[in-house]
Amino acid sequence: MRRLLGGMMVVTAAVLGSAAAADKGEKKESPVLGQKMETLSGEKADLSKYEGKVLLIVNVASKCGATPQYEPLEGTYEKYKDDGLVVLGFPCNQFGSQEPGTSEEIAEFCKENYGVTFPMFSKIDVNGDKAAPLFKYLTSKEAVGEDAGPVKWNFEKFLIGRDGKVVERFRTPVRPDDPKVVAAIERELAKK
Repeated sequence: MRRLLGGMMVVTAAVLGSAAAADKGEKKESPVLGQKMETLSGEKADLSKYEGKVLLIVNVASKCGATPQYEPLEGTYEKYKDDGLVVLGFPCNQFGSQEPGTSEEIAEFCKENYGVTFPMFSKIDVNGDKAAPLFKYLTSKEAVGEDAGPVKWNFEKFLIGRDGKVVERFRTPVRPDDPKVVAAIERELAKK
């Protein structure tokens, strides 16, 4: 608040404090980067370690017609990882029981068949009451607007910008090497 005191303008500490907070540009934590998940090897991973990166988050499965998408996912990761892209794979068994394996079996399958080197996480649910909070957010209206709604099948892709916000959602038929996906990734990587 401001008040006059003997002809001088006095600004109270409350006003200065709120102005200082605004000047600092205090930012709200991203609902994506605020998640803690378990890796396939059983370690806890704080997704905040990917702050400033572009993420491609994918629900994956080993026994699906779309499973060959692991190959372009790995190729995309290898091509752009030095520019700041990280692919994150989240196995899910909710669609036709197409990911029945243990964490060890999933890791072995991915490495032996597709040479996967991008980070993989423990099996989760992506829909329903037991859905991982990450996917509850990714499929929400807050995250994807009009494209909100449950994951429909394996290998749905969510592109996350460097600011931790969802940029685009790509459904199963859209492969990771589709020109639309590549253009979106390159556009986000260009933002520094």
